[in-house]
Amino acid sequence: MTAITAPAASGLDPRTARRLVYLAMAAAAAVLYLVLAGQSTLPHDEEYPLFGSLNGVKAWVDEHRNSILVFSLIREGVGGLVGFFENVIAALGWPGVLAATGALGAIFGGWRLAVMTMLGMAAIGLLGLWTSGMDTLAQMLAAVVIALLIGIPLGIIGGRSKRFAAVVTPILDVMQIMPTFAYLAPLTLLFSIGVSTAAIATLIYAIPPAIRITALGIRAVPDASVEAAQSLGSTRWQVLRKVQLPLARRTIGIGVNQTIMMALSMVVITAVIGAPGLGADVLRALQQVNVGLAFQAGLAIVILAIVLDRLTDRAGEWMDPRFRKTDANKARRRLLYLAALGTVVAATLLARGLPDPAEFPEAVKLSLVAPVNDVIKWITTNFGEGTASIKDAFSVVLLNPLEGVLTSAPWWLVIGVVLALAWLISGVRASVVAGVCLVLVVLLGLWEHGMQTLASVLIATALTLILGGILGILSARHDRFRTILRPILDAAQTMPAFVYLIPAVALFSPSRFTAIVAALVYAIPPVIRLVDVGIRTVPATIVEAATAAGSTSRQLLWKVQLPLSRRALLVAANQGIVMVLAMVVVGALVGAGALGYDVIAGFAQGEDFGKGLAAGTAIVLLGIMLDRITQGAGGRPSTEVARGG
Repeated sequence: MTAITAPAASGLDPRTARRLVYLAMAAAAAVLYLVLAGQSTLPHDEEYPLFGSLNGVKAWVDEHRNSILVFSLIREGVGGLVGFFENVIAALGWPGVLAATGALGAIFGGWRLAVMTMLGMAAIGLLGLWTSGMDTLAQMLAAVVIALLIGIPLGIIGGRSKRFAAVVTPILDVMQIMPTFAYLAPLTLLFSIGVSTAAIATLIYAIPPAIRITALGIRAVPDASVEAAQSLGSTRWQVLRKVQLPLARRTIGIGVNQTIMMALSMVVITAVIGAPGLGADVLRALQQVNVGLAFQAGLAIVILAIVLDRLTDRAGEWMDPRFRKTDANKARRRLLYLAALGTVVAATLLARGLPDPAEFPEAVKLSLVAPVNDVIKWITTNFGEGTASIKDAFSVVLLNPLEGVLTSAPWWLVIGVVLALAWLISGVRASVVAGVCLVLVVLLGLWEHGMQTLASVLIATALTLILGGILGILSARHDRFRTILRPILDAAQTMPAFVYLIPAVALFSPSRFTAIVAALVYAIPPVIRLVDVGIRTVPATIVEAATAAGSTSRQLLWKVQLPLSRRALLVAANQGIVMVLAMVVVGALVGAGALGYDVIAGFAQGEDFGKGLAAGTAIVLLGIMLDRITQGAGGRPSTEVARGG
């Protein structure tokens, strides 16, 4: 069942009758709230028994962790791989690292990419963050290697076996719904805090795109190619090795790119569990409310993200078997490989003669901390009252009322309203999932904090969809605007979540509103892209027919393009919700409070670990609930089609 049907009242068409039923349900909920507000509420209790029980579990695991062989082996193995990459980077020295990135750029994309990657890596050193940047790079490389070693084989199996794909897909769905912070609590329970746990969290977060995109590449190989190989007597292994993998290389390369970008985003956030690197610099700056220092570290993260994105994107093209066509081209490539290897060796040998090759020269370092802080001081001096007024008005008009309704309404009434909405939007299955998720939030003892987080998520999502929808429509209908917007979106989607906190803190100081602003900026790029794609993929023949029938530009948008883009718009809503939820939790670092603060407090204070673990679980439950509702809407027939049920 995918939609509620209502019997038509005498003299009313089914559509009007359904609307009356919906209005009656809304009125009933409003009356129940007005009568029962303040009753059957679940205020937060710091002494909730479950928190103490989870603390007891943590104490037991801490006592026996080293005796559990599998945990020790995983922790030591991952830590050893991180150490290996740290040693390799230290052995290369900064000249060798610059030469290596330049050599990879030259191989994959030519001299322009080589220059860009070398300048990017040099910029990290110029900012005085070379050591932190290399720590981040080593952790990310270790996580990516393991993620690809696991993800690509699983993706190959998923691409060749529909049964395996059906089993693994819901698991990947949950992994991608989970906000980044939700990974940290259970992993610190099993592996304690530190670099190894950070790398484990990063590789788990980065595995889903490796599996999904590899499977997509295998499935996208033309059936004719596979059948031709089989008709010539090729075994399954030969078909995979000589047909499917070569033809899927380009897609697998995209999977590697996405795995690296996901890993970089996560490895920065793992600073909250003791991982060194650029994330630790940003976290320290945010704790000190030092926007200049946070900006400088954030800029280094963005530069590293852009360098890795460009390298891996071009590497994906280079992996395409059509890239090398002639023997002459192959000969030139061999010469290029030898020249690149020679350059790296020479730079590494040169580094041996430097006093400290692992540290970028002090003489060429520059600092943006003081200038940025001066700019922020000028902004707060001249515009502080204005930004404070915006923040206060937003809280009074939108945030406080919604949060008040959700926390003062009887808990069973909130669950009932969500069940009804889920049923209306996505059907019975989504309604059941939503109900189970909210009941579990009640059992976790985090209802009040969960509703506070949900209020922030709903408001941030609404703003994201409104602004993203408007910009996406403009992008789809105006090529010049799209051309201007595209590089901005490219840059925005390469930035890890921490970076978005910096401008929000600079403008609005730490608060719930600041976290919502950061979530809006973080989540809006994919919404814009999906709305753009949805409108642009409406068949040109339909648009031409509507135009020939005399439709105005506005009518064309509302009556043709948006209705036919419904599925893309629902995907945009789904992605907006998931990304907002992730960012609102990260926003706890700048005053968001509620579940995000509970998670962070659980890492910072041992006595709050149980509450932090429960809060991470509650965040996942809210994410699953919102995801199922929006994803289910994509399979619901339109109102006109669904009249029969």
